[in-house]
Amino acid sequence: MSTPVRTGPASGATPGNHRAGGAASRLDALPRRWLLAVGAALVVLAVSAVRVLTGSDEIDSAGSLRAALVATCPILLAALGGLWSERAGVVNIGLEGQMILGTWGAAYFTYWYGPMTGILGAAAFGALGGLLHALATVTFGVDHIVSGVAINIIGLGLASFLAEAYFSDLDSERGTGGQNKLSGLDSPVSFTIPGVSDGAASVADQGWFVVSDLASVVEALTTQLSVVTVLVFVLVAASAFLLWRTAFGLRLRSCGENPQAAESLGVNVILHKYVAVVVSGGLAGLGGGYLALVASSGFSTGQTNGRGFIGLAAMIFGNWRPGGILLGSGMFGYTDSLRLRDASTIHALLLLVAIGLVAFALLRLLRGHRRGAVVFGVAAVLFLGWFLLTDEVPREFTSMTPYIATLLVLMFAAQRLRMPAADGQVYRKGSVG
Repeated sequence: MSTPVRTGPASGATPGNHRAGGAASRLDALPRRWLLAVGAALVVLAVSAVRVLTGSDEIDSAGSLRAALVATCPILLAALGGLWSERAGVVNIGLEGQMILGTWGAAYFTYWYGPMTGILGAAAFGALGGLLHALATVTFGVDHIVSGVAINIIGLGLASFLAEAYFSDLDSERGTGGQNKLSGLDSPVSFTIPGVSDGAASVADQGWFVVSDLASVVEALTTQLSVVTVLVFVLVAASAFLLWRTAFGLRLRSCGENPQAAESLGVNVILHKYVAVVVSGGLAGLGGGYLALVASSGFSTGQTNGRGFIGLAAMIFGNWRPGGILLGSGMFGYTDSLRLRDASTIHALLLLVAIGLVAFALLRLLRGHRRGAVVFGVAAVLFLGWFLLTDEVPREFTSMTPYIATLLVLMFAAQRLRMPAADGQVYRKGSVG
């Protein structure tokens, strides 16, 4: 007896799920560039609407955006360093220690030889930490997490020792009470674009919907912009090109996906892992140098304040992709900079978070993930209720904003992450996978 052929929806599928799947497939069929452009436009509209509704002009003023840009760069450099290392299959949680070494390298070389040499010194000291991590993990097969924790401890201890050895006399001369600080460092060259910045400032002051917000972005990007800040974004673009558009990048990424297969094709896996981890440490060290030379007025021990770990979270949130880590670092940098602004700005941010959660809930619903849509919807209601039922956010919460944002983002983004297949695995030359 012949079996009838089912021509309708698949077994167990409901018309609602079928329609959601069709909408999701049409959404996925759109070019990624279009999706990014639409997403950016929606973010601008949401921020502008929150500014108008709450009257909190500081949420996207030129000063706030400049502070966010400065706070983003060290996190972005740490995340970029993690991207290089983990794409080659080596987990680098020692980014924090390498950043700390970079702060001291920047301070020492800037004091004696000038700011541009200080930038190179920061990268060199971070690369030294990366070399130590590569020696432990790639050559001796030490567990990557254990080695990273050791790098963090060594970096903090070594920077404190060197600061006491080289800067304590300078502190006493300056009357700082031996707090291991070196202030008064010359900053790298900064520049402005007078015609553009002046025109943008006049438009931003008008308070127009969307137009003023875009003018604030232009003003922030053209007023007192450090050369090192430009260098950070050049490094992001260069890393994206090297890792995804060159034969070297393909070989390096293959070491993080299947090192045994890469070795069978003639790739020197050990060399590529060493290069990736040393570059990773150099980028993290440069992030520490940015903190000492651009983001603050001088060096102090422990001034990284966990930014290496936040950079690691930004890399994970960005799904080990340059564009993703740029977005994640920008978000963490923005929330970090808000600690310096008025408390009402954090309160207005609650409404912006609620709007973002509603958008994620709708996106989940379009993709047919009803459970995820419900979770995002409930979270949106909670944040909206928090905003409506309170007038301000406690100052203690304000100081915790970047760390809470880190936890929330990792929790909500965990379902779509895809790390390199061989990330964190100990590799031995000639081994069979």
